[in-house]
Amino acid sequence: MTDGGARAQLADLASRGVVWPTMPTGRHATRPAAVLVLFGALDDRPADHASRAVAADLDVLLVGRAASLSHHPGQVAFPGGRLDPGDAGPAQAALREAVEETGLDPDGVEILGPLGELPLSVSDHLVVPVLAWWSRPSSVAVVDHDESATVFRAPVADLLDPANRRTATLPRIGRRHAGPAFLVPHDAGQHVVWGFTALVLDRLFDELGWTEPWDRRRTIPAPL
Repeated sequence: MTDGGARAQLADLASRGVVWPTMPTGRHATRPAAVLVLFGALDDRPADHASRAVAADLDVLLVGRAASLSHHPGQVAFPGGRLDPGDAGPAQAALREAVEETGLDPDGVEILGPLGELPLSVSDHLVVPVLAWWSRPSSVAVVDHDESATVFRAPVADLLDPANRRTATLPRIGRRHAGPAFLVPHDAGQHVVWGFTALVLDRLFDELGWTEPWDRRRTIPAPL
């Protein structure tokens, strides 16, 4: 059952925190932001991959950003955004943004805790991933098409499937950047999760002991 061991493991991780990898901060990476990393059972459709670590109905909520956005257009991301002056902190901001982007019922979301900030030098944000549990799942959909193109569940067991793991490569001046990536199959093809979102998921799965061995030599170009 999803509402047993996974929630306890996530709550324990929130209490002890996560050590993020060292990343360049950028000259002005000071604007506070937060994202909601929401686990739970979004629907009754099981994962295709059988994992020893997680139940088949455990999901994480993701959004596909609109292609018209100035920062990270078209990328798969966690719901979230900048902290507003009225936000009490990252947890409130992440939940508010998730409601605005997906229409979820906030009363069904249990905040487990913030996990420490990560810099996003491209957009000059310092982002706090906020770990949460979907105790009473509600329906979700795109609320603002100027912000999001899609809202979808990603079965965690399928993300852990070595067949769906890749290393995404991105040419940079003088060198090539490489980072973790995940393939999420869907009816029209597949979503590619890379960049900040994939980095967070990759580290969380390692910290939770959920990661299955995968071939990091299997590369794909980062979708731009």
